[in-house]
Amino acid sequence: MPDLATLALFTAACAVLTATPGPDMLLIASRSLGQGRSAGFLTYAGIAAGSYLQAFAAAFGLSQLFLLVPAAYDALRFLGAAYLAWLAWTTLRAQAPLFAPSADATRLPLRRIFLQGLLTNLLNPKMALFMLALLPQFLKPEAGSIALQVVVLATILNLMGLLANGVVILTASRLGQALAARPHLARWPQKLMGAVFGMLALRLALASRE
Repeated sequence: MPDLATLALFTAACAVLTATPGPDMLLIASRSLGQGRSAGFLTYAGIAAGSYLQAFAAAFGLSQLFLLVPAAYDALRFLGAAYLAWLAWTTLRAQAPLFAPSADATRLPLRRIFLQGLLTNLLNPKMALFMLALLPQFLKPEAGSIALQVVVLATILNLMGLLANGVVILTASRLGQALAARPHLARWPQKLMGAVFGMLALRLALASRE
């Protein structure tokens, strides 16, 4: 197991990463607004599962494919951008206000909520590169099983993410309840969220690996 100093340094790096807004946090906010806290936490569960997969990929060299084959990075980047663009389109095109929950509103199935969180994480090449740059620095063969160290470090990352995104979930779910009582305001957050998804898609499509 890594020593306490190593774990403390890794925790600090994770705190900075998880507090930075991005596609994951935006998706969590939208689900919490539309379907409440349970949907927000389930979305985060999908994202956390993706983080474990990204961590193992980085630890065992799969993410180095991006360094050896630049086209692989570009393929994943454009796939992620297309997915974000699809989220923007579906958000803007939804007939019922997404951010004013009601008993009659169409609610996404739990499996779909989880998978959207998972895909948003896995299709973010910046996360893979972050893992590749950060994780190997904290893995020490002399400290025992590499797989166990990956699980421990990825768990720390996800716990820090839960703290940051838990605040987002609780805040967004309360905002969703407030909007439910004001139907005339319900579509404004929906339009804003769709526009932000679209901008994230464009930024990802135009991004470099730097």
